[in-house]
This record gives sequence, structure tokens and C-alpha cells, in this order.
Amino acid sequence: MAAAKHRAITSAEHSKQSSLIGARHASSADIIEDEAEGASSPLSRNNSVAHYSAMRRKGTRRTILRSILVVFLVALLGFGGLAWAYINNINQRLTAGANQDLLSILAERDKPSDPFYMLLLGVDKGEERVEEEGEEYWNYRADTIILARIDPQDVKVTLVSIPRDTYVDMGYNGQSKINSAYSYGGPSYMVEVVQEFAGVPISHYAEIDFDAFVAIVDKIGGIDVTLPVPISDPDFTGLELSAGTHHLNGWDALMLCRSRHAYDEYGGGDFYRAANQRMVISAIARKILASDLVTMSGTISTLADYVTTDMDLGTILGLAAQMKDINIDENFYSGQEPTISTYYDDLWYEICDTEAWQEMMRRVDAGLPPYASEEDDFTAGIAGSISTTGEQQYGGSVVAENEPDYSGTVSVLNGTDYDGLATGVAEDLSSRGFEATADSAASMWDYTVIVYNGDDSESKAKAIADVLGGNPTIISNDGSYPTNANVIVILGLDQVYY
Repeated sequence: MAAAKHRAITSAEHSKQSSLIGARHASSADIIEDEAEGASSPLSRNNSVAHYSAMRRKGTRRTILRSILVVFLVALLGFGGLAWAYINNINQRLTAGANQDLLSILAERDKPSDPFYMLLLGVDKGEERVEEEGEEYWNYRADTIILARIDPQDVKVTLVSIPRDTYVDMGYNGQSKINSAYSYGGPSYMVEVVQEFAGVPISHYAEIDFDAFVAIVDKIGGIDVTLPVPISDPDFTGLELSAGTHHLNGWDALMLCRSRHAYDEYGGGDFYRAANQRMVISAIARKILASDLVTMSGTISTLADYVTTDMDLGTILGLAAQMKDINIDENFYSGQEPTISTYYDDLWYEICDTEAWQEMMRRVDAGLPPYASEEDDFTAGIAGSISTTGEQQYGGSVVAENEPDYSGTVSVLNGTDYDGLATGVAEDLSSRGFEATADSAASMWDYTVIVYNGDDSESKAKAIADVLGGNPTIISNDGSYPTNANVIVILGLDQVYY
């Protein structure tokens, strides 16, 4: 398929031309170039060159981690061919729909610790509908479109819903709603359209049949959600829920994800439904990540009957291991593409507010919540929300006070016999904003130590620890270490094998 150009139809052009004609969104390079001073884009970060250098000798951490997890799973399930057959069966079902067209368009990840984007699609391919209309993608549209940013290093997740009625220019396929991209070219074309629209590369894909919500939620024993206002939808989903916290089974979770007419009095029911969908996803993630390896694998096995993805069991388990300690209340963000609803030619469309969308993606790229404050999220207080900690889910003062400090001087000392380790780390820290130099330590070190000079440098030391990963020791200089920089980093063998 020849590459097509896709562009959003902006509100400004709509008013000028009184027709739905759009302008291309800024590329990810444009967004990064325009970022506010002090903000760094995770798409341009070179996370821990030390880690990269070491893994070139030892094999990538992702491969090692996946192998260890799979072998461990085989041991738990029982040695021999039956366990391997179980794993292979899950992999075949998970990736059966990931054809070469999809795999070829997904962006490669440089390192497993790098933040990456994943496209989540909800497609109503229930068993009855497939029997009537067939499996072919041109019979379906994407009902739910969520762009997920996953950051294994900082252990954060951001979900951004893209309204299915968003109007875009799909080149030779014409101007249409973004969800129609699926019927034009299936998963690969959907990825192509969304990644150009959002200005970010997409590395992974998951297409979920809505029936999966029933099977998965029941498999994990239900989920807990909190609703700010009652839901009454007797004529469509039949869902009746009071305001407050509820323990939902699979069917009720699915009905919550489908219910939009319960919000008719607030306007734009699709928007509130999308917010509830993100809440349900976070509740499922919370429950799955809290489970043990065998339970998690069983859940993935159930999911495999309802999902199409490029990720096999080892990849999913490896990512789950990286994200297991996520604080969902504070580091699981949620938002939606800002749009202006427009009625045109007997149909409703969502016209992208281009400037606001680009600002949202700048924030998402920088690892910040999509919204700067609760006031920017018009669904807050009406639809369900992911966080229960108020401003912590947004970009207010609580988040700003805890932003890492990437300024000052750093002396990186190599306490191992791996040549170039300190140089790689110094280059990585310099790319973040530090003034970093590299040298050799006077002796060999088993563990990495970060020493800060002065109380005002403690935040710099913590930022460096986040960049390095692992579990380095952070201490204040008691006079035993050099004072020629704000922070002294002595790299140990633990950094080599992290």
C-alpha cells in the first residue's frame, strides 16, 4: 500500500471555508522542537546508555527478561512439552491476526526501558456479528480508539481517547471519520492514520473484541470503580448504578463501557463513555498487575481469544514485570483529544482543536498528565476517573513540585572493567540537561552509588537515579568523596547487569 498523508480537519479552517477541509498536524519533531524550556521529550531521550552498552555484551534486557519469565512459567506449570505447548498455544492465538502489513508499520523500540506508544482499538466483532458479516476488516469500524503511552522506566501509563467521529483527511481515501480507517485498510492502516494524526510513532497494537471485557473481568474476579454521578440507561444498556463505588462483574463492566445515553443530559455522551472506558482499563490493569505469574498467564490466555496483537506472552509478561509497581492512583493518566462538535451534511463530526491537541501531546510526550488542571477535563466529576487523589492526576502544583531536576554538574566514575560505561552514562545525562563528565574510579565497585554535594543537589541525585534505573544508593557527601561537581556517580557492576 502506498503511503498516504492524513491530516486533521481543524476548527479554524472549518470557519474560514465553511467546509470540512483540514491541515496537517505537526510532526513529533515539530512538537519536540516547540516544547517549553526545561521539558524534555521522551521520544528523544536516550535512556541509560550504560544499560545499552552492557546489554550489547549480554544480549538485550528484553530478551533476557522474556526468556527468564517464560522458563520460570514453564517451571511453575510443570516441565516438559505440555508447558511449552501451553505457551505456544497462547502465542499463536495472541498474534494470529498480526500480519506482515501491521508488523512492518509498527515502530521499533531502541531499548525496553524507553517510553513507547501503543494503539488500543475496541472493535465490535462479537461472535454473532462475525457469523453474519465475516472476519474481513472492511465490514467493521473502530468503535473505541485509545492511544496509550507506556513508560517502563518511570512506571507511568497515559491513555488518550481519540473520538471515533474525529474528521481527518486520509489522502486518496478522502476526508472521513477516523474510525473508518479500519474499514479502509485494517489494523496497519489504522496505525498509519493515528500515528500521523498524533505525531508520534506507534510501537505496539492491540485490537480487542468488546466481549473480552466480560471474559477478562470475570476471570479476575470483578473490578472496583467509582462513579461521581448515578447512571441510568434503561432503554439501551439497561445499566442502573448509583453514585459511589461498585464492584462490577464482566457484563456490567461491558455495559458501563457501552453506555453513552446515560449522559445525554450532560451532552456528548461518547466523551463520558470514553472516560469510563479508560477507568475500566485502569481497574483491569490494577487487578492483573497485582496477580502472580501463573494467574497473570491464565488471564492472558483468556484474553488471547478476544485480542489481536503483535505482542507474545513473553513480551507481555516482561512488560508486566516492569510495570508491576505502578501507582495507578498517581501515575496512570487519562485524557481525550480536544474537539469541537460540528453537524455537517446530516452527520455529526468532531473537528480537532489543533492547537489544544498539539499542546496535549507535548505534555503526554514529556511524561506529564494530558491536562494541566482538572478544569481542562470537562468529564471530571461526571464520568468515572482513574485517580482518586485530586490534583495528582493532573499537571497542577503537586506534580510540578516533584518534577525531576536535570540541571547542574555531574562527575561519572567507572567502577567496573567495562570500557566506555562512564562515557555512555555521561552522554546520556548530558542529553537530559546535566553537564556531565566521565572518568575512572580509583577502585572496583559492586554497587552504584550516587553522592550529592549540598542539600540543593539531592533532587538532582534522585533524577539521575531515575535515569540509571535499578536501585542505586543515594547519599549525602560526608567528606569522603570529591566535591568537584554537584553530584558524583560511581558506577558499579549492578549497573552493568541492570
